[in-house]
Amino acid sequence: MPVPAREVSIYTGVTIAEYYRDMGYSVAVMADSTSRWAEALRELASRLGDMPAEEGFPPYLATRLAEFYERAGLVETLSGSDGDITIIGAVSPPGGDFSEPVTQHTSRFVRCFWALDKTLADARHYPSISWIDSYTEYLADIENWWKTLDARWLDIRNEAMNILLEDHRLEQVVKLVGSDALPPAQQYILFCAETIKNAFLQQNSFDPEDKFCSPEKQIRILTGLLALYRRGLELVQQGVSVKQIAALDAVSGLVRLKSEIPNRDLSGIDAHLQRLDKSLAALAAAASGG
Repeated sequence: MPVPAREVSIYTGVTIAEYYRDMGYSVAVMADSTSRWAEALRELASRLGDMPAEEGFPPYLATRLAEFYERAGLVETLSGSDGDITIIGAVSPPGGDFSEPVTQHTSRFVRCFWALDKTLADARHYPSISWIDSYTEYLADIENWWKTLDARWLDIRNEAMNILLEDHRLEQVVKLVGSDALPPAQQYILFCAETIKNAFLQQNSFDPEDKFCSPEKQIRILTGLLALYRRGLELVQQGVSVKQIAALDAVSGLVRLKSEIPNRDLSGIDAHLQRLDKSLAALAAAASGG
């Protein structure tokens, strides 16, 4: 498309969305991508003789991005009904560099950011959303809804996130000295984090069960994974090896719950978690000589 057409494209899209919003509809706008729009803005600004700023973008890049995203939100129309616009903007940083201006300014104005990780995609881990670089500021807004399903939801979420963050820190050490040099407790954290990645964060969109996961099923699976982490960590401190825990059928079965148990069959997850508890208890008894 011509440069001026690319530069006005996102404004055209959000203006059409506002037309339907004012009719009382809920509208979603997908802007793919704001990076290409910013490149057109940079080229147009250069032709107009505007003073270039960081990486050649005009100094008003941040203002233009803010003006675009602030047009999202819930409004009361003149007819008294409610209408809203949700804007989902894709950013395509060159070479995956999140420090470039468009990505940096976008992250300042939006409250939720999903960062796609090429390393995860190369490892065929889908969706390849980085749990380290991604963030949301909507936790306080959604907490009450999730607590209707489980009052411990925020604690469960934070505990799982802490395990993944510790795993990320330990991976830097593993690259230098290898995992065998780590204490057993830290080796177990690596194992549990890998289990969370495979059993909870990875999803197969072609699987009839795993292509969708109900909130109730999500909580049950994550609760089971954290129970494995807490109980298993106690066993490791008592001298049980990580390999012994990993060899349990009930542990390896956790990864298959997402595809083997239907969304409506929560009792199947509960039954598996009971088997997991019995297997860990048996391992604890064997370790203590009981």
